[in-house]
Amino acid sequence: MHPLEGLTAPEWTAADLVAHFGPIQLRRIRQDPAPGAATEQDVLDIYEREKRLYELVDGVLVEKAMGIQESFLAGLLVGLINNFARPQNLGFALGADGMARLKPGMVRIPDVSFIAWAQVPGRKVPRLAMLNFAPVLAVEVLSPSNTQQEMDRKLQDYFATGVQVVWYIDDAHRTVQVFTAVDQSTTVREPAILTGDPVLPGFALPLQELFADLEQ
Repeated sequence: MHPLEGLTAPEWTAADLVAHFGPIQLRRIRQDPAPGAATEQDVLDIYEREKRLYELVDGVLVEKAMGIQESFLAGLLVGLINNFARPQNLGFALGADGMARLKPGMVRIPDVSFIAWAQVPGRKVPRLAMLNFAPVLAVEVLSPSNTQQEMDRKLQDYFATGVQVVWYIDDAHRTVQVFTAVDQSTTVREPAILTGDPVLPGFALPLQELFADLEQ
């Protein structure tokens, strides 16, 4: 357990939040409900009322950091993955409003996630407000406001709850860091090809194709 996980809401200070999430922009931390007191239902209610995405980590609501370029790349990747996976009946991809309850009290929102049909009862896209299991692939398009500590913790959460592969896309450096475990990764650099093994066997995406439209 993280040393701050046992704190009740009034005990969380700005210093505690920085210690927990790194030098995060405090405007990304929701104050109502107070840090430490938030629930899964708060995530859903805020999205319903305000269309704002918050992840739930240790009772704290952390706003999803996503700018225009990040949103564009995520949307492009959702389309590319679905166009590949659907004809082969492998599964389906979701965008950044595809919330996932990784475990009770923890909600993560990958920029892109891929769900294999084997995970889904009846092989039907669930009619749910959020997934109640982890995707096999989680993709994060890095934002300038993401902290290293925040992303390291997210990586641990993903692999601890069943995610098999994680991609961290860095559009500033035109790279994708591919994780197959918390401590196992390779970096794919433009103009190399990003593959989907083992969760998307046969998927191959030249990084030039992924990043090309950013400058047109």
